[in-house]
Amino acid sequence: MVNVPAGFTFLVGPISFSGPYCQANIVFQLDGTIIAPTDSKSWVGGLLQWLEFTKLNGITVQGKGIIDGRGSGWWQDSPFEDPIDDEIKLIIPLNNTLEDKPPLPVRNELSGKMPSIKPTALRFYGSFNVTVTGITIQNSPQFHLKFDNCVGVVVHDMSVSSPGDSPNTDGIHLQNSKDVLIHSSNLACGDDCISIQTGCSNVYVHNVNCGPGHGISIGSLGKDNTKACVSNITVRDIMMHNTMNGVRIKTWQGGSGSVQGVMFSNIQVSEVQLPIVIDQFYCDKRSCTNQTSAVALSGITYERIRGTYTVKPVHFACSDSLPCTGVTLSAIQLKPLQEHYHLYDPFCWQTFGELTTPTVPPIGCLQIGKPPKNRVQSDHDVC
Repeated sequence: MVNVPAGFTFLVGPISFSGPYCQANIVFQLDGTIIAPTDSKSWVGGLLQWLEFTKLNGITVQGKGIIDGRGSGWWQDSPFEDPIDDEIKLIIPLNNTLEDKPPLPVRNELSGKMPSIKPTALRFYGSFNVTVTGITIQNSPQFHLKFDNCVGVVVHDMSVSSPGDSPNTDGIHLQNSKDVLIHSSNLACGDDCISIQTGCSNVYVHNVNCGPGHGISIGSLGKDNTKACVSNITVRDIMMHNTMNGVRIKTWQGGSGSVQGVMFSNIQVSEVQLPIVIDQFYCDKRSCTNQTSAVALSGITYERIRGTYTVKPVHFACSDSLPCTGVTLSAIQLKPLQEHYHLYDPFCWQTFGELTTPTVPPIGCLQIGKPPKNRVQSDHDVC
């Protein structure tokens, strides 16, 4: 056991606890507070993470303590991965023009010129049987909690806390990891509460409070013509308040691979701009090149998505050459925050599936059944 005792605050520079030649089942008992340095000398050259656990078999980080990245100075003049006015692009999905976002008014607590690379607060890499519970991670310069190439991850009863306007501060970021369970946690940040990237499978998320933030997202996937594979994802029993998106899948044009077997169930949204989103024309800059190849999306189920929205209830923008298939909706009840205010109707483009119940509002744009000429996947597409 490594013990960080309650009642004390520890200034800790970038550090890696590295295996694989370590005893299994180590416990990192965090009851005190760990804070990041704010002087530029501690971050010379730029680092991808601040606190890292790598190549371990059985590692638990637990306790009632706090990991404070003190990241406000890093956020100044930092562009969002998802522009805050993303909904403008979504209203007309094939128009990729975006207005530049003005710099954020933040207090610069950092001394000296900081590297452009912003670190993740807590990262686990190449590890088995990882548990994170009880702790709070706050004000990370970038992602708060990240899992890379891990198998057997459990996160529960923990909190993420950062302002809603802090850029790229995803709460929990999953990449190339499988057999993941996330539950009973509160996630407030400036980007995706949970981000599920390529190489993830068997991910189960439930009983999570999300907001502020950009919602729970699969992607973005397929950037720079890469292959992305995501499968067997369940997100259920979620409360979302004042988020940009609710549940979202976002992919770049030109990618390959597939997203298969996704369930979004019992999602309660409150004052959410866009509760249900598929965007296969994702672009995080002023314009992106139109391309024909795409990450294939199939077997996506939405059930019991309820609450209020402020821009548009449903936005499905799928690839012209590889439409979304097997999109199923049931018990969707989404109402505008202000009934008298003019908002946008549900939007569907190249989206095929079924409505198993009536929906509010009616989603008449979904095309029932399968595409008339469903393109056969090539070997390049298959995961």
